[in-house]
Amino acid sequence: MATLSPPATDAFPGGDPHGASGAHAGHKRPGFLRRYVFSTDHKVIGMQFLLTTLLMLFVGGAFALAIRWQLAYPWEPLPILGNALFPTTGGRITPEFYTMLFTMHGTVMVFLVIIPILAGAFGNFLIPLQIGAEDMAFPKLNMASYWIYWPAVFCFGYSYYAAGNFAAGPSSGWTAYPLLSALPDANPGTGPAQSWWLYGLTLVGVSSMMGSVNYLTTIINMRAPGMTLFRMPMSIWGMFITAILQAFALPVLTAASLMLIADRELGTCFFIPTGQLLPGEDAATIGGGQPLLWQHLFWFYSHPAVYIMLLPAMGMVSDMLACHCRKPLFGYKPMIYSMTAIAGLGFVVWGHHMFTSGMNPALGMTFMVSTVLIALPSGIKVFNWIGTIWGGKVRFNTVLLNCAAFVSMFITGGLSGIFMAAVPVDVYFHDTYFIVAHFHYILFGATLFGVFAAIHHWFPKMTGRSMSEGLGQLHFGITFLAFHGVFFPMHMLGMAGMPRRYADPYVHPPFENLLALNEFMTWCAIVMGAAQLLLVANFFGSWAFGKKAGRNPWLANGLEWSAPSPPPHGNFDLPPVCYRGPYEYSSPVVMPDRDYLPQDEPPEMHAVRGA
Repeated sequence: MATLSPPATDAFPGGDPHGASGAHAGHKRPGFLRRYVFSTDHKVIGMQFLLTTLLMLFVGGAFALAIRWQLAYPWEPLPILGNALFPTTGGRITPEFYTMLFTMHGTVMVFLVIIPILAGAFGNFLIPLQIGAEDMAFPKLNMASYWIYWPAVFCFGYSYYAAGNFAAGPSSGWTAYPLLSALPDANPGTGPAQSWWLYGLTLVGVSSMMGSVNYLTTIINMRAPGMTLFRMPMSIWGMFITAILQAFALPVLTAASLMLIADRELGTCFFIPTGQLLPGEDAATIGGGQPLLWQHLFWFYSHPAVYIMLLPAMGMVSDMLACHCRKPLFGYKPMIYSMTAIAGLGFVVWGHHMFTSGMNPALGMTFMVSTVLIALPSGIKVFNWIGTIWGGKVRFNTVLLNCAAFVSMFITGGLSGIFMAAVPVDVYFHDTYFIVAHFHYILFGATLFGVFAAIHHWFPKMTGRSMSEGLGQLHFGITFLAFHGVFFPMHMLGMAGMPRRYADPYVHPPFENLLALNEFMTWCAIVMGAAQLLLVANFFGSWAFGKKAGRNPWLANGLEWSAPSPPPHGNFDLPPVCYRGPYEYSSPVVMPDRDYLPQDEPPEMHAVRGA
């Protein structure tokens, strides 16, 4: 258990940690497989999650480009892969394949990219380093959480083979609402493909559960001496609250997935009501289940999941803004309380996803009020970020630009979210592209710009080298402009009533005039997708040829920057001791010599210098 104050003397009685009596003397250099494949080192597992989720990002992005192509040029041959995938239709996407596209785009992006890239990649890499621990509390459980992720990927991929037809993959949407997902004969994508989709979803949940247990145990029990709760960086607070959310919300979705599998495979009827006549069947179903029960269970997890996808990014952006503005974080404790309030309220607002399900208006009013209340802690966080930037010595580098983009995306997406919190407005917007715009501003825009910033910020610690600043700013500029070109017009499409999930909305005359806007959005999406090649080139090129960075290239205060770059197994030369919080920038204690004061720098050094 971490102590509340650092020991006064002789913090390292073992002397040189690399000596015979040192703290890390027992570490042996493992073989190749144990170092890079089945590693129990939290940093390697974090990098495994990062590389895997970036690969999945391109898979999900390819699905998105195919969706955009169909909306811009309906029923025209799909470029590059069209003839290979659809030889019988002249390379044109089929309506069944379109429903599969938006199902798997949402599935890949939510369950295989956004959640694991934040909690899996950066959570694994940062938590022990920022709290001064050697590793996670349960290294083997940590390794298992990554290797259970791959069977989930296999299940999602195998669903196409199980269906016997590439165009008949899972197609009930990433929300998998019954009855569409519960009845194997409901449509071409709800046969074996839907079952394998559910197996994948269950495995992803198990992987996340393993991570949450590990994170909670590590943060509570393995903090360095002096690292009290209110000396932890905001990244750790974000991961800590996210792990609590996962621990309490995820079992609900996992149980719901198993119940839906039982409905499909064992003949139970949790979600199948009585009297449903299946295609090709003479007799109606004998059920008694409730399709709406799935929606309650799914959104009880999936609304907190929005914050699981956002809170780690909030924490990391707070850390990066303070560092690159050379200023203490504005309102440290209010930010923690705000994140806690956002997470707590996230458990009682799931019903706002179901306003159109016919719920009692009184219940809808309750969910509406509780949803609007989230604006208060969210507003506090935005105010604090702006307060941190205001008056600081701002470094306009790639990290800062991406952090500023995160804040602006969060503001834009948050403001559009207020519309969906109101029952009468949501009834109109619910199935339109306004929802798609809001969702992507919050989860794609805000989260991914936070991830881009984090990659550039902690890349020197991961690899020992710095990323190219020029390529980074070029990637940011193109991505930022193209992102708005894709998603801001979706608000206008939504206000015009353009429905989502339609392969060809233009069969309805009121939407014919929206085709030109969709063509513009599609070309912006293509540009944004191509711009990600700059990130890939910068990432791997810098890893091989980048400028060597040293331990602390950003002159930051966190404990991770006192470790070598990249940190060895065991992380630190000496077991660190924490003497203060992580945001002592421009401190009068060390000014004017320098403007940062590391968490592990003993106060005695300043007393000696002052004397």
